[in-house]
Amino acid sequence: MSRFLLIKTVLGSVLRLLFRPQVENAARIPGSGPVILAGNHLTFLDSMILPLVTRRQVFFIGKDEYVTGKGVKGRLMAWFFTGVGMIPVDRDGGRGGVAALMTGRRILEGGNVFGIYPEGTRSPDGRLYRGRTGIARLALMTGAPVVPFAMIGTDQVQPGGSGLPRIGGGRRIQVRFGEPLDFSRYEGMDRDRYVLRAVTDEVMTEVRQLSGQEYVDMYATKVRAA
Repeated sequence: MSRFLLIKTVLGSVLRLLFRPQVENAARIPGSGPVILAGNHLTFLDSMILPLVTRRQVFFIGKDEYVTGKGVKGRLMAWFFTGVGMIPVDRDGGRGGVAALMTGRRILEGGNVFGIYPEGTRSPDGRLYRGRTGIARLALMTGAPVVPFAMIGTDQVQPGGSGLPRIGGGRRIQVRFGEPLDFSRYEGMDRDRYVLRAVTDEVMTEVRQLSGQEYVDMYATKVRAA
């Protein structure tokens, strides 16, 4: 058994026992070929849940600090995240975004599933913020369909985005998947900033409809910085 299947089998059972997640329309994820999963980001827990509720393995970009921690906790985090499909990338500095984009493209061109949070960071207040256009670049460069998804309730289980999740209290997590979005009509236009913005906004509209969040037309990173 691969490490991914081992983690999914063991931790997936624990997840279902503790949080009783409701997963809606996971069958909308194509069974083969490149796919982009694009969703909201409420808390650190999102990246642990998504790979465990999908049939196919989901690869995604993560901070390199997730796999460089020391001690027992650091080794366990590295074992889990690299096992479920996280690829560590140093996203600081001018080359961080390019490295993440090229990594995503490589994953998709290999026929795999790539997960991304278009907001670029966790929501600072539970609202949905403007998406970065990297999601559109990936979709247009690779021709991969985009399946929007929404995490609901993870911020109640893990308020503030860090620390140990709360167990019990009637809290329940939902993961909703939308219909695949096809952007082949924009083929060859991956450098047109107006097209990139239109594609990104369409994805975020679908995510908002799935999540029910209030939408804020500004970048979450600017709100965090302020």
